[in-house]
Amino acid sequence: MTGIHGSNFYASVLVLHGPNLNLLGQREPGVYGSQSLEEINSLLAAEAVRLGVKVTPFQSNHEGVLIDNIHAATKQHQGIVINAGAYTHTSVAIRDAIAGVNLPAVEVHLSNIYRREDFRHNSYIAPVVIGQISGFGVQSYILGLQALVHYLRKNET
Repeated sequence: MTGIHGSNFYASVLVLHGPNLNLLGQREPGVYGSQSLEEINSLLAAEAVRLGVKVTPFQSNHEGVLIDNIHAATKQHQGIVINAGAYTHTSVAIRDAIAGVNLPAVEVHLSNIYRREDFRHNSYIAPVVIGQISGFGVQSYILGLQALVHYLRKNET
């Protein structure tokens, strides 16, 4: 597949959505926006085409299932975009899974977690990812994908 600028670059990116993100569009729209998860995935798919990459979205409310997908990513993906939802602030296991697979990952959040409750200010995931984007609503996902693809291209071997 030919990416932008005519390069032969190709990458596959796993996009992980954590707990309660299946309720987007109906859950606290003042905080998380009015777009559904399906709409976000469609926007990501369109951006992936523009960037010349493939995205595979996956959502689960279960920590172990998210971890299993992180582990399996090494066989099929070159990077991960993750919105771990509330697990961001509680899951050492997801943090360890990301660190363990040695794939570049970008953490994203729809809301600005640093302008919310104090317990949301801590991310166990941030220290093991290449970057974190929060507070831009759906655009956080697009920016996260763009940043990851830029990183992958820059570090292509």
